[in-house]
Amino acid sequence: MASSSSYSNSPCAACKFLRRKCMPDCLFAPYFPPEEPQKFANVHKIFGASNVSKLLNEVQPHQREDAVNSLAYEAEARIKDPVYGCVGAISVLQRQVMRLQKELDATNADLIRYTCNEIPTTTTQGGRRGDEGGSSMGQSSGFYYHSAWNNDPCEDDYPRGDKSM
Repeated sequence: MASSSSYSNSPCAACKFLRRKCMPDCLFAPYFPPEEPQKFANVHKIFGASNVSKLLNEVQPHQREDAVNSLAYEAEARIKDPVYGCVGAISVLQRQVMRLQKELDATNADLIRYTCNEIPTTTTQGGRRGDEGGSSMGQSSGFYYHSAWNNDPCEDDYPRGDKSM
């Protein structure tokens, strides 16, 4: 097993599994190297060697590697989850994306509320705006500075100073 080539002395994983001689023109050799015997074993268990052979003969040569990788992924998913296979994995990932999207939306809403509530509306005698509690927002002057963080959400809710600075 010095080389993974199908033309070496070592048969491909498919021929080894099926206990047959690996010929130089073996259809499986480029896609099932001898170093990955479990890949073919899974595909064979789920789809059968004959069906895989038929499928690879019908697929264009430049698409065969993608087809084998898809079969191997589906076979592994079917072994892990015989009922749903990769559809189960996709469903889990879709639910996770939806949950994370809701979490992101809630966080963005909190950020907008925080930003809108931090912009003071009155000016005190010292020239500083209303919030005397030590917040750094709006303490340097009475002017509004446009930023990507404070643009649309509170645009018309609060009076602002001269925007020209």
